[in-house]
Amino acid sequence: MQYRSQFFLYVITLILILIYLPATSSSTHALIVSTSRYYFNYRHASNALSVYHTVKSLGVQDEDIVLMLADDMPCNSRNPAPSEIFTEKNHDLNLYSDSTEVDYRGSEVSVESFSRVLTGRHKPGTVPNKKLHTTEDSDLLVYMTGHGGDEFLKFQDDEEIATDDLRDIFKEMRAKGRYGRILFIVDTCQAATLASKTRTPTPTTSTLTSASP
Repeated sequence: MQYRSQFFLYVITLILILIYLPATSSSTHALIVSTSRYYFNYRHASNALSVYHTVKSLGVQDEDIVLMLADDMPCNSRNPAPSEIFTEKNHDLNLYSDSTEVDYRGSEVSVESFSRVLTGRHKPGTVPNKKLHTTEDSDLLVYMTGHGGDEFLKFQDDEEIATDDLRDIFKEMRAKGRYGRILFIVDTCQAATLASKTRTPTPTTSTLTSASP
C-alpha cells in the first residue's frame, strides 16, 4: 500500500507540474524539502528525491532547484543499500546518484534556512547554490514532506513551522516580487491545515495537500 500511495502522489505531482510550471521557461524554480531525521523516516527522503528527479526530468536545471534533506539516509548504517535510496520495493531506480545535488543537509535543514531560501534574506557569504534566484515572473514549486499535525510541520524533530509562518513568508515573497506563481505541495498528516492561510491577494498560489484536516 505504501508504494501504491507514493506512486499516486508522483503521478499527481507530475500532472500538476506540467499544468502549472512550464519547464521550458528559464524562470521555473523549485524548493524541495524533507524535514525528517532518523532512518525510520526513510520514506520522506525518497518522497523528496522522487519529486526532485521528476522536476529535473521536465527540464528544470539544478541551479534552479534547492534540495533540502534533513538526514543522510544513504550513509545510515541501517541502510541495506549503502549510498543509495529507492522509492519502490524492486530497487529499480536509485534516487541518490552522482547527479543528485543536495544543497542543504542534516542540521542545515531548519525553519530558519527554509524561510531564508524563500524570502531571500540570506546571511553574508551564502553560496549561490543555496539560494533561489527568482523574480516576479518566476514559477515556483514548493514541496514539503515530513511529520505534521494541526497547522504545523516538524523540522528535525525539534522545531516546527506553523501555518502563520508560511502565510508571512508568502506575503513577504509577494511584496518583494519573489515569484509569479507558486505550486505549493504539502505531504504530511493534516496537511490541509498547514496550507489554510497561504492564500495570496491574487490567485497565484495553487495548493495540493496529501491529507485533509
